[in-house]
Amino acid sequence: MIRKLRLKFVAICMLLVTAILAVVFLSVYFAMQRNIEDLSRQLLHRVIQQDDPRRPEIAISLDRDRLVYLPYFTVNVWGSTAYVTGGTYTDLENTEELAAILTDCLSQNLQEGVVQDYHLRYLRRSNGLYEKLAFVDMSMEQAMLREMMGSYLFIGAAALLLLLAAAVLLSWWATRPVERAWRQQRQFLSDASHELKTPLTVILSNAEMLDASPLEDRPARWADNIRSEARRMRQLVEEMLTLARADSMTASAVLGDVSLSEAAEDCALAFEPVAFEAGKRLEYRLTEAVSVLGDGEKLRRLVSILLDNAIKYGVPGGAVSLTLERRERQAALTVSNPGEIPAEQLPRLFERFYRADASRGEQSGFGLGLSIADTIAREHKGALRVESGRGETRFVFTMPLKR
Repeated sequence: MIRKLRLKFVAICMLLVTAILAVVFLSVYFAMQRNIEDLSRQLLHRVIQQDDPRRPEIAISLDRDRLVYLPYFTVNVWGSTAYVTGGTYTDLENTEELAAILTDCLSQNLQEGVVQDYHLRYLRRSNGLYEKLAFVDMSMEQAMLREMMGSYLFIGAAALLLLLAAAVLLSWWATRPVERAWRQQRQFLSDASHELKTPLTVILSNAEMLDASPLEDRPARWADNIRSEARRMRQLVEEMLTLARADSMTASAVLGDVSLSEAAEDCALAFEPVAFEAGKRLEYRLTEAVSVLGDGEKLRRLVSILLDNAIKYGVPGGAVSLTLERRERQAALTVSNPGEIPAEQLPRLFERFYRADASRGEQSGFGLGLSIADTIAREHKGALRVESGRGETRFVFTMPLKR
């Protein structure tokens, strides 16, 4: 439990930090992209206004110590004739590449735009007799953005690693009081359960001796009440001990070859008279020779808990169904009964000491049965889930088949 709590704490911290860093980095990225695009447009406006045959290099300043020179060229167009009049490109004159660039640019009918195929940004200006076009290479913009984002990603990854270490340490520190309280509670439950077993055994022994003695009617009823309640207390103590052992990660399951078909059939036969007394039918359909690796006694207890739960809380006069089948590489055991459980109660059914409202019928248990069944399922690397709808409630237990 504590380990899951720490993992959840670290996961939430890292998700929040990652989301914040992502927002910051994306904001910086789009701001830098817009800034570089604005600088690129400024360069276009500068070069379209000058007519210098020396083709000077023109740079944009990203910061105080860094200048980036962007390749550019200008073209004058008279009708169907075009001349390269300036820039840093020297091999575009009378080429098919220049013709393709100009065709794409002129076909857009825009004063400012982009020639995507050649990664060029352009600006057009008409001087009456001819039209002047300025082009700047966008690949430099993209390279600068990639370089900056690479640096930011490296910084972000380093920051996430440092924050992960800090979150792990913080989760360990923050959960120490919870872990201490949990251990104390677990130790108390274990000690109390062990201490209660001896006096309960004495009470039961004396109650059985009284029951065997000739007593008057009223004292006999008192002795019977003592024995009945002591048995209920012993059941509660045993269930608490089972959960205490599961919490302490004590390996109490003895794994071996188990025929889940035979275990389920034994439980079904044992609960047939119980269902009959409750005025319900117990129907079962079991696939033969379903073998698993597990603890036979614990698996029988799991099936018994599910059957007992279905018989107790099912609709009066309804039929309780037990099925066992193979599903690919898993054994699937389903116990169903008529009647629905409210959707808001389903997530809490496997919590300790949780009992649904009185609408489900008799409430003679302690709210530990399903929690124990879930613990047994997890000990066998399986899963126990509940489904409720269309007038029926189903508990489905799955675990790996024996290989």
